[in-house]
Amino acid sequence: MASAADTREGRLPVIVWVLAAGTFLMGTTEFVIAGLLPQIADDLGTSVSHAGLLITAFAIGMIVGGPTVALATLRLPRRVTLVSALSVFALGHVVAALSSSFTVVLAARVVTALATGTFWAVGFVTVTAAAGPARATRAVGVMMGGLTLANVIGVPIGSFVGHYTGWRGPFWALATLAALAAVSVGRFVPATQQRTEMSVRAEFHALRQGRLWLASAAAALIMGGVLATYTYITPLLTGRAGIPGAAVPLVLIVFGLGALGGTAIGGRLGDRHPMATTITAAAVTALALFLLIPLSAAPVTAVTLVFLVALGGFTVNPVVTSLAVSFADDAPTLTSALSTSAYNTGIAAGSALAGTALDTSLAVTGPALVGAVFTTLTLLPLVALAFTGTRRQARTVIQHDGLAHTSDDENATAPVGH
Repeated sequence: MASAADTREGRLPVIVWVLAAGTFLMGTTEFVIAGLLPQIADDLGTSVSHAGLLITAFAIGMIVGGPTVALATLRLPRRVTLVSALSVFALGHVVAALSSSFTVVLAARVVTALATGTFWAVGFVTVTAAAGPARATRAVGVMMGGLTLANVIGVPIGSFVGHYTGWRGPFWALATLAALAAVSVGRFVPATQQRTEMSVRAEFHALRQGRLWLASAAAALIMGGVLATYTYITPLLTGRAGIPGAAVPLVLIVFGLGALGGTAIGGRLGDRHPMATTITAAAVTALALFLLIPLSAAPVTAVTLVFLVALGGFTVNPVVTSLAVSFADDAPTLTSALSTSAYNTGIAAGSALAGTALDTSLAVTGPALVGAVFTTLTLLPLVALAFTGTRRQARTVIQHDGLAHTSDDENATAPVGH
């Protein structure tokens, strides 16, 4: 693990990049399933709509299971929890790849979601602790960059491979890569944990802070708005912008690049100017979505606005996640898990409302309107956070030769060791 001096000089610890790789794998498995549904349905003898429960089950597992399992493993060393989560993730994919039963595959998806939620919750706390208060948001941005990179690279590659090897091929690949990631995490996360004694009571006590819920509300609304539009972007591009179906994947790559850029911007600017960064980004996202309704008939304009939606929306993510963890003081694990649940709750709600809007007279512009409303509402908790303040006193724990030393930092915006 990088030394404290390395972190002060601007180099993030290796573990941040290792956990970003794990996030890449988990982001790939969450989204690649949509492109494999017809194959899965045909192979397991069910309908495509019924096979869609594999997506729903994963979302529910993330929303409910993440906080539950994170609390259940609270007293375990973070290295043990992270390695275990990756191991269960790998095992879940092996079971699914070997099974010919839809019920077994569905159960494996739920278990995989539990592992994913746990990994993200503990991972966010681990990278903020490793990076230090001055670069906590940057570290969260890098880890979340693994998720956005999954949309740019992992999902297209997984779908492509699946069409040639069958849906089980990507599952085997994800299982293998997760096993390798588990070995890497075991290598780079130190055995001596930079943490104070945890308790379930302390974790729940941290939830009494209103700022936690404001940050979580912002997380849910921004992702709900962006993904409401993204879920049904293909009908908009082909039916209104006149973009050929074969070119839609290229537009999705543009979206992924915007998301990757937004995550990088949020990670870079969020530590120094959290509220200015998030409020500006949310406003840009809302404006882009509103403009997408009348201006999406022109291909160039439509693609440009899709890029801006991703750029602005994903700029907010690492900042509000880092703030939520920082507000939790010495009990960040449950808060981090709830942030992950908030994202998935927003995605589920936004996508559901967008599907309903698609069947109204608004047609293909309906999802964009839903997205615009969601992202506009994001400004409410963000402005409230700006008035209540985001700075607090954080206890810094710096480890030298296995010994922990504490210091107080009145200007810290994120915890660095628990």
